Amino acid sequence: MCKAKNLVTSIEVDIDAPASLVWEVLTDLERYPQWNPFCPRIESTLKLGDPVHMHISVPGTSETQPVSETLVACEPQRLLSWEMRPTAENKDAARRDQYIEALGSDRCRYVTTDIFLGVNADEIMRNHGGWVKAGFDAMALALKARAEALRGGSR
Repeated sequence: MCKAKNLVTSIEVDIDAPASLVWEVLTDLERYPQWNPFCPRIESTLKLGDPVHMHISVPGTSETQPVSETLVACEPQRLLSWEMRPTAENKDAARRDQYIEALGSDRCRYVTTDIFLGVNADEIMRNHGGWVKAGFDAMALALKARAEALRGGSR
């Protein structure tokens, strides 16, 4: 991963569960409300080029904000990515990458990044970068807890 301008990076978490199980948690979209504090609702076919409709938690409220992006990478047990592409109505753009790195057969590491692109990228980073980072960190820790609980047998 590069250190690019307007890049938000979560904490890296080492997870005591195989990459395959962490992948299963990340791609089991129907169960996001059970564990994901940052994105409690998400819908997608997980087919490349298809939409990813998310509901992102708004900090300090019980509200969520709808966000629609496009799935651009789906490499099982390694990478899940989507991006917002600029349109005539909205010049903003971004790309989110979620990385899983196997650390052996029963451990892995997770980190997620989001890079803000487009004409408003600097402003978006200034206004939203902090809470996106906090949300990503909370999600990384929740993913760790969820995968480790499932590995322990509490599905």
